[in-house]
Amino acid sequence: MLEVLAIDHIVLRTTKLKDMIDFYTRVLGCSIERETTPETGLTQLRAGSALIDLVVVNSRLGAVGGGAPSKTERNVDHFCLQIKSLSEPDIINHLQLNGVAVGEFASRYGAQGEGNSVYIQDPEGNGVELRCRV
Repeated sequence: MLEVLAIDHIVLRTTKLKDMIDFYTRVLGCSIERETTPETGLTQLRAGSALIDLVVVNSRLGAVGGGAPSKTERNVDHFCLQIKSLSEPDIINHLQLNGVAVGEFASRYGAQGEGNSVYIQDPEGNGVELRCRV
């Protein structure tokens, strides 16, 4: 059985990166933790024990979500849940037994640093990343 421990990170798509960084850092007190290349388009902000990832819409990562955020285009790319430590085969087995399509585990950077995670979708098609706490 999976056990959610916390939200690891949320991914927001944007066409206003400078304004978003200003809002989350100056107004809300987050700090910039990590920035990738402009082609990748990812800025990660520390929000307590979690991260807020800002992804530029016309970057490699941002293009996955479609057009710019609007009433018909996604703004939230996915959110990540930290789960209690469980082996990857046990996680896959649990999800498949419950009719959930499972992606590939891969090393990704989250609020706790690098670690393996897997993407799934909820019944509405929202992206959910599952990551074991290290």
